Amino acid sequence: MGLAKRRKTLGYSQEKLAQLLGVDRTTVGRWESGRIDPQPPQRRGLAIALQVSLQELDVLLAEPRAAGQKPVGQQSSDPPNAGDTDEMIRREFLRILTVSGALTALPVEEAEALSEGVRRGMPADFARMNSHLWQVYQLARSKGSVYPVIRDQLTTLNEALAGNRGSPRPLLSAAADLFQLAGEVAFDGNRYSDAAASYSLAASVGKDAEAYDLWACALVRHAYVDMSEQRFRQAVQMLGAAERLASRGDTNLATRHWVASVQAEAYAGLGDLDACERAMDQAETVRDLTATSINGGWLRFDGARLAEERGSRYLQLGRLDLAEHALKDALGQTALASGQSYRRRGAVLADLASIGAKRHDAEQVVTYGREAISLARASASGYVARRLQALCDEFGPLSRDHRVAELGAEIATLSTP
Repeated sequence: MGLAKRRKTLGYSQEKLAQLLGVDRTTVGRWESGRIDPQPPQRRGLAIALQVSLQELDVLLAEPRAAGQKPVGQQSSDPPNAGDTDEMIRREFLRILTVSGALTALPVEEAEALSEGVRRGMPADFARMNSHLWQVYQLARSKGSVYPVIRDQLTTLNEALAGNRGSPRPLLSAAADLFQLAGEVAFDGNRYSDAAASYSLAASVGKDAEAYDLWACALVRHAYVDMSEQRFRQAVQMLGAAERLASRGDTNLATRHWVASVQAEAYAGLGDLDACERAMDQAETVRDLTATSINGGWLRFDGARLAEERGSRYLQLGRLDLAEHALKDALGQTALASGQSYRRRGAVLADLASIGAKRHDAEQVVTYGREAISLARASASGYVARRLQALCDEFGPLSRDHRVAELGAEIATLSTP
């Protein structure tokens, strides 16, 4: 049985399956024809929707090629739609990267040109607009809704770079900031390739701007892409580079503390409790900084997430009692109260449900899982949906409980673009 036949057996049209998985119908068609394979984050959702294991999914995906079609990679894929939002953003990324490379190779002819630009408010205006976009992103229930504005800002920034006569560094810093925001939107939607490309460009432009904190933060965000695909050793390497860059940055900023916090997550993924706790202790020292050290945009680490992060790290390490205590403390914080941050609260609830699964406590799984599902639907967050789909892999014998089985069926309908 191939992928298409399995889909039809379950009564799904290509459109319906695509809707469940948050992809385009043509993507499902290319999976079924063997022209492309699902990306790793899509595989789990596809397996759940088709009610098969990951191993059985591999067999379904291999069927078209076994029938004589060329392997993936030997056929040209359809060209991207020129009007697609992601494609337009990628074009703007590459254009800025090209322009920035040319500008940083040229000497600054006169300081007064830069001063004139600052007086006109152009670099400062971009910084203010970016800061506003980060606030919109944080408040938006659907993170993807911010994408069109990011695209427009990139276009305007390109025009400013092309006409800039002074030092390009203030504008390049704005570009590195904006690339990180675009990467965050892509990461929330589980579009890891787009997110990684955004963060790589942010790092490259941050380097050109000699903005060490921006550069370091781009590497931290890139490390999240590695960790989302269980590549913890690669993440540790990336974070080591970020740590060295942060040491050259502004000591009044929280960059080095954020690096330490994410290092703790990578060490937890490797099962290294001692290194994880050392990194968490380093992250805790962010509380010694003043409130003005948090820029509210590309660097938002202020210690407010430490309880939920510590809980999640202990969960990774299998220290369930410690994890549950920290996560419940996090839920009691104002920022995670019901109606506040849907994504953060949803992630904590998914972790608490995971603790229930590991303890074979169906009641805990269902209680926390249902609320997390409602938040994932309300926010359209692929990130929360992905956390819940990972939860399904932990059900084990609990799947025989009808309440847990129903919960799994609801999770399978969540969209993970």
